[in-house]
Amino acid sequence: MEEKKEYLKSCFNYTGGKFKLLKQIMPLFPNDCNRFVDLFCGGSNVAINASSQKDIICIDYQEHIIDLYNTLKRLDFEEIVQRIEEIIEQFQLSNTFKYGYSKYNCDSSSGLGEYNKEPYLKLREHYNAITEKSDYKNLLFYVLTVFGFNNQIRFNKSGHYNIPVGKRDFNEKIRANLKGFIEAIKEKDIQFICQDFREIDIELVEGDFLYADPPYLISTATYNESNGWTAEDDRALLLFLDTLHSKGVKFALSNVLEHKGESNNYLIDWSQKYHVHYLNKHYQNSNYQIKDKNSKTVEVLITNFINQG
Repeated sequence: MEEKKEYLKSCFNYTGGKFKLLKQIMPLFPNDCNRFVDLFCGGSNVAINASSQKDIICIDYQEHIIDLYNTLKRLDFEEIVQRIEEIIEQFQLSNTFKYGYSKYNCDSSSGLGEYNKEPYLKLREHYNAITEKSDYKNLLFYVLTVFGFNNQIRFNKSGHYNIPVGKRDFNEKIRANLKGFIEAIKEKDIQFICQDFREIDIELVEGDFLYADPPYLISTATYNESNGWTAEDDRALLLFLDTLHSKGVKFALSNVLEHKGESNNYLIDWSQKYHVHYLNKHYQNSNYQIKDKNSKTVEVLITNFINQG
């Protein structure tokens, strides 16, 4: 019996993260490549499980994410955990890893939101008041995402983080994910770059591979509010991928063709030039030859190549 591959999980439960889809999309990637670029890397679930002969490069326009990743790569895991626990202690947030739920008169089902609400708001206010970049600010941001509602990331028009408190804290599972993530980015020497996809200054050539997981035009998430991603952005990205194809660079694009009765017709027409792999949104086995006509969301991976085994 073939051994099932185990995939590493990001330190972020990032909205739109691809961890649960890795077993479907990773086998569709090239068997080898010189450089691997994870565009719109987000939680970087794909990058930490990727391999290449040379570099693995993560690019995202969300500077808070990239700044944090560079802090995690630079510091030792033990120092990072120590600093996180100091922040938790400083703001008197819960620490069930050390003390369990009973100390806070809570249980895992009801969660820690009621206990953490006021300390979390003080932490959020403190973070938003800091203007200078630093490892301390980056770790404050990470703690906010850990204690925030559904671990979401959202900033208002003033640039202030504004997600409310969530139900969890820096527990054993989250610590384990953080440790595995840090080990992976150090071992693979992943490069983290904050850039818009239109401004990428990496000259990709034949033998390189780019994976793109942009915001989806016809779905709504915290990263795609207030016209965070427009039809113009969508078309510019598809043109960029066409340019890569003309240079012999392999690419894979994650997206949705249909969602809750709405279709991305421009993407559907564009995809006919390439290979469309239909993914099972329930994260079971994938079959790109059969399209579920009754599915409310048609999630796909579009590639300009087919693996030969």
